[in-house]
Amino acid sequence: MLSATERKPAPPTDAALMAHLLRRAGFGATRDQLDRYLKDGYEATVEALLNPPHSEPADQDLVDRYFIATVEARSPGHAVPHWAWRLATSEHPLEEKIALFWHGLLAVGGIKLDHGLEMLREIDLFRRHGLGPFRTLLVEISRDPGMMYWLDNQNSHKTAPNENYGRELLELFSMGIDRTGAGAYTEADVKAAARAFTGWAAKPTMPPFFLGPFDMEFIFDPADHDDGEKTFLGRTGNFNGDDIIDIIVEQDATARFVARRLYLFFVSDTPDEAEVERLAGVFRSSGGEIRAILRAIFLSDHFKSEALRFRKVKSPAELVWGVVRTVDRYRIPELDVCDLPAYSTYMGQMLLNPPSVEGWHEGEEWVDSGALIERVNFAVNELGRTDSPGVRRMIDSVKTSGRRLSPTALVDRCLDAMGALAVSERTRAILIDHAGRNGSLDTTSEEADDRVVELLQAIVATPDFQYC
Repeated sequence: MLSATERKPAPPTDAALMAHLLRRAGFGATRDQLDRYLKDGYEATVEALLNPPHSEPADQDLVDRYFIATVEARSPGHAVPHWAWRLATSEHPLEEKIALFWHGLLAVGGIKLDHGLEMLREIDLFRRHGLGPFRTLLVEISRDPGMMYWLDNQNSHKTAPNENYGRELLELFSMGIDRTGAGAYTEADVKAAARAFTGWAAKPTMPPFFLGPFDMEFIFDPADHDDGEKTFLGRTGNFNGDDIIDIIVEQDATARFVARRLYLFFVSDTPDEAEVERLAGVFRSSGGEIRAILRAIFLSDHFKSEALRFRKVKSPAELVWGVVRTVDRYRIPELDVCDLPAYSTYMGQMLLNPPSVEGWHEGEEWVDSGALIERVNFAVNELGRTDSPGVRRMIDSVKTSGRRLSPTALVDRCLDAMGALAVSERTRAILIDHAGRNGSLDTTSEEADDRVVELLQAIVATPDFQYC
């Protein structure tokens, strides 16, 4: 019979569920953070996540002082440290997670735009409107000067409409296409949408040198707008861009498209068609409220089921900032923060520069042999920083759980200290075997810290850690 310290603890059901929520609705949580959320309860935590108070962060002046280049960010490279800091430290994780979601879906490439301030303003647009009505978000992004420049709408005139924005609005932003390549719209609908958005453009900006970049501005030029009659998705009228969006949001295809994309991002890399249809119903009944759909996701038995835990491949951003939040080593906007986006880029996700208007291909496509090496090396290096507060807390949590820990107990305590993590039985057996090479751990010994850290590093090097 196993002793008390050797017996595998009963699954911490509440903690495991809360950890699952915070991995999907944010970037994970440390064990002590989980305990604080557990005091509030699951449903109250869901509501708090869904209703972040949007305001300028209290430390904005500190960020501006340390990241001087972000104040007048001329390029995405100058701007991205600002977002990196928010991803690492924000107390409203879903606000940053939904910004990441829309950044990949309503994609604007920073290299072409080449205007860091506008990229930051777009991310803030997603923070402010990303959980609200989908119609509002589409209107805002359609009036976003960066988007208008990115998809060439400043070159769309009533005498020569440019179809780029009208096409991507339908194909990639709202209604989508099926597996055959067909959509719920026609080429005639694309042309009508393009005509409706003529006159919507980005106002020309002054050159950034030597005074720095000027704010980009949206402009509507009524003289360049095609105000003739248009037929769009079966309706005919003197439509403008707002009218086109109104019609789009009413379509069943839009409800299913948004529901599917939210499901793929927050729930599973493999869609459950019945669940997607249920969420599409929530879209329709709520008037397209993204917050209502996410609430329906997070409170559902489907989302809570153990079958969906650790089954979704982490994006580079989820891996990098999940690890960063676990080790909790950033107290001020140090220069190291500026390096974090580079690690994400090495893994295949360059923030503020999606590879195309299609955004990133996600799921298993995130991981190849090169990206896997980067992922493991980054996580192992961060967990090896014993001066990081989060690492120190994990070590202390393990050491205070018993005077002598068997290899089995040591593995289980380390998994729990990392935020109620779970691994497959096969991986757990390998970790126990690895930990057992040096026998039981005397937590008062000089080697205790090193053995705990070495096991924490082994955990983040497992295939299981690539999933959330």
